Amino acid sequence: MLSYPKKHKLCSQFIICFMAHTNGRQAQKLSVAGLIVTLGIIYGDIGTSPLYVFKSIINNRVITEQLVYGAISCVFWTLTLQTTFKYVFLTLRADNRGEGGIFSLYALINRYVKWIYVPAIIGAAMLLADGMITPPISVASAIEGLGGVKGLEKVFVPGNNLTVGIVVAIISVIFFFQRFGTKIIGFAFGPVMLIWFSMLFILGFIQVVDHVQIFKSLNPYYAYDLLVNYPKGFWLLGAVFLCTTGAEALYSDLGHCGRQNIQVSWMFVKIALVMSYMGQGAWLMQHLGESPSNMNPFFEMMPHWFLIVGIAIATLATIIASQALISGSFTLINEAISLNFWPRVTVKFPTDQKGQIYIPSLNFLLWVGCITMILFFRKVEHMEAAYGFSIIITMISTTILMNFYLLNVRRWGHLPVAIIIGIFSVVEISFFVANAVKIKEAYITFVFSLSMIFVMMIWHRARKIANRYLDFVKLKDYLEPLVDLSADKDMPKYATHLVYLTKANNHREIEHRIIDSILNRKPKRADIYWFIHIDRTDSPYGMEYSIRELVDDKVMRVDFKLGFRIQPRINICFKKVMQELNESHELGIYSKYESLKSKDFHTDITYVIIESFFSIENELSIREDFIMDAYFNIKQLAQSDQKAFGLDNDMTVVEHVPLIIKANQNSPLKRIYES
Repeated sequence: MLSYPKKHKLCSQFIICFMAHTNGRQAQKLSVAGLIVTLGIIYGDIGTSPLYVFKSIINNRVITEQLVYGAISCVFWTLTLQTTFKYVFLTLRADNRGEGGIFSLYALINRYVKWIYVPAIIGAAMLLADGMITPPISVASAIEGLGGVKGLEKVFVPGNNLTVGIVVAIISVIFFFQRFGTKIIGFAFGPVMLIWFSMLFILGFIQVVDHVQIFKSLNPYYAYDLLVNYPKGFWLLGAVFLCTTGAEALYSDLGHCGRQNIQVSWMFVKIALVMSYMGQGAWLMQHLGESPSNMNPFFEMMPHWFLIVGIAIATLATIIASQALISGSFTLINEAISLNFWPRVTVKFPTDQKGQIYIPSLNFLLWVGCITMILFFRKVEHMEAAYGFSIIITMISTTILMNFYLLNVRRWGHLPVAIIIGIFSVVEISFFVANAVKIKEAYITFVFSLSMIFVMMIWHRARKIANRYLDFVKLKDYLEPLVDLSADKDMPKYATHLVYLTKANNHREIEHRIIDSILNRKPKRADIYWFIHIDRTDSPYGMEYSIRELVDDKVMRVDFKLGFRIQPRINICFKKVMQELNESHELGIYSKYESLKSKDFHTDITYVIIESFFSIENELSIREDFIMDAYFNIKQLAQSDQKAFGLDNDMTVVEHVPLIIKANQNSPLKRIYES
């Protein structure tokens, strides 16, 4: 019996992915080009935070030295503890073969902790909710700056129809162009962000030179004084937290840029950000005792002649920030699909660039969410009141996963892990409490988050319930009947190659419903029976396959081992496997196709997909019945298995069978006899 692995790439799509992945590894090496690319991909969200952080902290309060110095100190130490130490130096080391993100981290540790999917799902859902409010608040912050231009004060008023309309138009254009990918304009992202951060540094430095005493604010005492002694100072943490909301993106985009490029570029980014915050603080120190309304220190500290240019650069930066967040959301849902946390939906690849995907349904959902946010809140100051709640929950979820990663994967001692996780927990719980008051304002994003959590939980639990009751049988007991059916000339031939997708991890087993489909429901005679199994590996871009010949030239099993970031295209890949077997003459099953060129391989393949529907005969608990009902209702909105696995309509037959998990065995039906 033949059994051998194949490590060749499976099809043209996979070869493209592999080449992009290989080139991506080269791009991950520390280089000037890599650093510039990193600026364009990673730092859009956190890089545009100076547009609104200080505005949110001041928020019509009387400007005092205690407020200004305390705010800068809080921001600096938040960037140091939360972004630098937690994400840049610690979490980035938790890479899954070079890839990062909450689902990549989950894939590393799910074998050690059964319930760890809960924080992973919550964190992912909250990260998606963040994608609904980040583009509106970023773009609106830049556009509202036009109100500071002389002569435009009454034209661009925060919240008026013109300002809101421009923001809606920009966001709509961003989402519209997602279907084409960012290959054409993506090369400009890095240089634009380099200009942006340089502008942040220069503008801040000019103000700091006039008030060098502002460097005293880096002393952590001023942060302590603000939080403890300033009236309701602790609650200012809700606004301070906005400075680090993009930290999760550093980890999510690890695979695009590499750890070294992120760590080195972060030093430049942090210096630029801190200088911008200190520059805004220095400008505010010139207005002690004032209580300005609708004032944004970021634009106020700009020379008036530079204001239009500054707003233009800020707008480009916010567009890049929005693009990065949208792309990250696509990647997140693609991973969720592979890990059975999300229904299968259409996933497209607009370009051959590594990791660049497009999910139409999610694109529409996020667009609706973003437009709803800007129409509902209208002003940046209203969005600031709701911003940050979702992302702090994501950060707490990442901390929980990191705890088990350090203990189980890195094998660190319990004491150092407890100290590290304890420090982060204190910081993040403080931010969570300060942001908890935003639930009232953030109820729209909160409802969206709960909806995403509900779908992920239902999909995950329902798959677990259904798989628990899958009826597997020993394949060896049915090999002889399969051979006899194939040789029965009285039975009309159904297909030359009959292919089924199986969930059986063990090659010695097969679902009973597959055997029933071949032998009983409608006997299907074929020259060769193929059973294909897809195994999702922890490796993000793993691409291998192996073949087992269960009966010589008659019953075959192919196991594809695909990474959780690879989109399966079984039709193309299976043909590629058969073509390789034909060209290498490893199996003598293609003699009837001698007239065809080996490089133009054709054969008769029929795929049978077995679709389940929830049978009314099931007798489940109330909880499991609710889960399964919700699962099949959601499944109606999802992509069919045929489309999800890339199977052509003319080669695929779909059979619908009832899913009976637990049938009622005690029927009260009795026979009566008439006299």
